[in-house]
Amino acid sequence: MTLAATSAAGAANLVQSVDWAAVAPPAIAAVVALAVLVADLFVPAARKQLLGWGAIAGLVAAIVALVPLRKGDRSTFCLTTGADACSYTADHFTLVIQFLVLGGALLTALLSLHETEERLPPGEFWFLLLCSVAGAALLPASRDMATLVVALEVASLPAFALVGLKRGDRMSGEAALKFFLSSVTATAVMLLGVSFVYAATGSLHLTEIAQNLDDVPAPLETLAKAGVALTLVGFAFKTAAVPFHFWVPDTYVGAPLPIAAYLSVVGKAVGFTGLILVTVIAFPTYADVWGPALAVLAALTMTVGNAGALRQAPTRAWSAVRLLAWSSVGQAGYLLVPIAAAAYSGDDQIGATVAYALMYAVVNLGAFAVAALVARAHPLNRISDYRGLYATRPGAALAMGFFLLCLAGLPPGVIGLFAKVTVFSAAVDAGLGWLAVVMGVNVVIALYYYLQWTAVLFRAPEGAPADRPAPAKQPVPAAVTVAVVVTAAAGVALSGYPQLVLRFAADTLF
Repeated sequence: MTLAATSAAGAANLVQSVDWAAVAPPAIAAVVALAVLVADLFVPAARKQLLGWGAIAGLVAAIVALVPLRKGDRSTFCLTTGADACSYTADHFTLVIQFLVLGGALLTALLSLHETEERLPPGEFWFLLLCSVAGAALLPASRDMATLVVALEVASLPAFALVGLKRGDRMSGEAALKFFLSSVTATAVMLLGVSFVYAATGSLHLTEIAQNLDDVPAPLETLAKAGVALTLVGFAFKTAAVPFHFWVPDTYVGAPLPIAAYLSVVGKAVGFTGLILVTVIAFPTYADVWGPALAVLAALTMTVGNAGALRQAPTRAWSAVRLLAWSSVGQAGYLLVPIAAAAYSGDDQIGATVAYALMYAVVNLGAFAVAALVARAHPLNRISDYRGLYATRPGAALAMGFFLLCLAGLPPGVIGLFAKVTVFSAAVDAGLGWLAVVMGVNVVIALYYYLQWTAVLFRAPEGAPADRPAPAKQPVPAAVTVAVVVTAAAGVALSGYPQLVLRFAADTLF
């Protein structure tokens, strides 16, 4: 009788209420994904577009679900032993990253509407996209290693299928296979690192890991350091940090264009979020291990990325998407700088990474939106296809020029300049002068290919006599136009008031 009473009391202690409001954003994406999959069985082929609009409505609902959480003080799935350790926390950092993920996914969905009408199977596409979004939205709220790894894989596994969803396209299949094999290898290494950390600390919760790493027995110290280093590998792969970047160019070129945009923004957000969580919350004790490693990775990543993009620029026959892919690798290097700086001057620097990520998400998605517009008339999407865009579509050319100048950090792209200055200041404040110098050199190098592409937009088309009538314009889907207008308007507004992003990001401290 006593044993039964004890068991009942123990079971009661394990039962806790779930804060459904806190878990609503990823839960809504997951539920809508299942609804779309079931609806695909019954919706006739002529009305499959309704699935896309249903997915967009679900993403809007998930964004709206963030509003009641704006105070950032929600936690659930916590330990019942009295320890202050929870598996899901909706703090300010979580909400900002979830807003970035869901907003990026919404713009990706707008770009994808016409693709699912013409080239991609709609039911599978929207189900996979929403599943990936659910994992990406869960990851910033994860506060234990198990949930973190599960969220990372839920975000990644559907992305492999999305990359290879262009049936009959050899490049798409090769891109998906390369993405899958390299990602699986990185995940295996990361899981080995997580197991080492668990063996050394006896816990999977990030806050408890941080406490236990302070008192690791001497025989286990080497094991703990190895675990920290190996855990970072999986997230470094997701961020496309050198030398884990080799999958990026071929994957972006082979994937459907909206999915390339999704990977460049949401995929990177997943990687950087994971890096921030494990380094700043779980591994502050070993900042002397991951700090120098991330600083070197940042320098290598921005240098190799810009060198790769520089190689594409003179040969305008190269794919514009490939140039954007190398550019995204270079931008990843800038994003790594404040995380490395946090090892030397505390987590106050994390806001710089978040601010830069928000700016990058807006302008990079805008650049991909214009690329989707150009691809309507030029499926190969080469740099040379953008020549004379101002003569045929002045609005799109001006928007693309603005996005490229933002990425370069030049006026009128003031938000890009402010973001780069913020990252540069983070390196200087942390005493990483050499890294600030490397960043400055890379910013100058990047000016060449960004400005060259911008100039192409406003040159007269080659071999076009003045008296020849302009070719008929290809119709542009309204959703693509909306994506271009929204990103351009957001970029202009933020350039006029960049403090909005900086203040928004400043609230992301843990």
